[in-house]
Amino acid sequence: MTSAWMIVAGLLFAAMGVFVKLGAEQFDAAELAFYRAVISLGLVIALVSINKGSLRSAYMGAHVVRGVVGAISLMGYFYAITKLPLATALTLNYTSPLFLALATVVVLGERFSLWLMVAIGLGFVGVTLLLQPTFEGGKEAAALIGLFSGVFSAWAYLSVRTLGRLGEPDWRVVFWFAVVASILCAAWQLATSSFHPVRWSNLWIIAGIGIAGTLAQLAMTRAYRTGNTLVVGSLSYSTLVFGAIFTFLVWGERLAPFEWLGMAVIIASGIAAMRVENKEQIEEAGFES
Repeated sequence: MTSAWMIVAGLLFAAMGVFVKLGAEQFDAAELAFYRAVISLGLVIALVSINKGSLRSAYMGAHVVRGVVGAISLMGYFYAITKLPLATALTLNYTSPLFLALATVVVLGERFSLWLMVAIGLGFVGVTLLLQPTFEGGKEAAALIGLFSGVFSAWAYLSVRTLGRLGEPDWRVVFWFAVVASILCAAWQLATSSFHPVRWSNLWIIAGIGIAGTLAQLAMTRAYRTGNTLVVGSLSYSTLVFGAIFTFLVWGERLAPFEWLGMAVIIASGIAAMRVENKEQIEEAGFES
C-alpha cells in the first residue's frame, strides 16, 4: 500500500476536523487543542514504556521551539475550523508547504530556484482567491488566523527537520511537542476562559479528535516511511478533498466557485513546489557525489 497510506491519513485528518468543528459548540479551540495534545502524550508515553526508550534529549531548546510553534499552529488551525467552513480552514492550513519552501531558501540558505518562487507566488494567488468570499462573509480574523496557522505549521516542520538532522527519533519529537503543547494550550484556555465540563454526552467528541488525529499521524508516518516522498506529499492534499466532502455531507455547506478555484490553485502550487524541491535535492546529491 506504501504511499497510499497518505490517503488514509487524509481521510482521518479531515475526520478530526469534523470532530473539532462539532466540538466548537461546547468547547473553545484551545481546549480542543489541549485534549488533542494530551491524548497524543498518553499514547506516546505508553509506547515509550513498552519499548523502554529514553525521553532525555541534549537538544531541549530545539524541542521547546518546535513545541511552541506547533502549539500555536494547532490552536490557530482549530480556531479556524471552528469559525470557517471545514474545507476553507483545511486549505488555509495547507499553505504550509509554500511557507516551508520559502523558509528553506531564506532560513536554511538552500539554493534559490525561480520555478520554486513561481510556485510559491501561484500559491498565494490561490490564497487570495480562497479568502475573497471569506472576507465578504465577515470572517476576516478567522481567515487570517487560519493562514498564520499555515505559517507556524511550516516553522514547526522546519524544526522537525532540524531535530531529525540532529538524530532525534520521531517518538521523542512527538513526546516533547505534546508536553509543550499541553502546557501552552491549557495556560491559554485558563487565561482567557475556564475549561468546560466534560460529560458522557460530549466525551465522544474529544475521543474522536484524539483517536482520529493519532491514527492519522501513524498513517502519515507509515506513508512517508514506506512510500515515495513526492507521491506522499502530493497525496496529502487528499485531506482537502475529504474536507470539502464532509463540509457538504455534515453541514450542507456549498463552496463558492472562487473558493474551489482557490483550493485548486493552492493544491497545484503545493505539488509544484514539492516537485521542484525534490528535483533540486536530487541534482544537489548528484553534484555532491
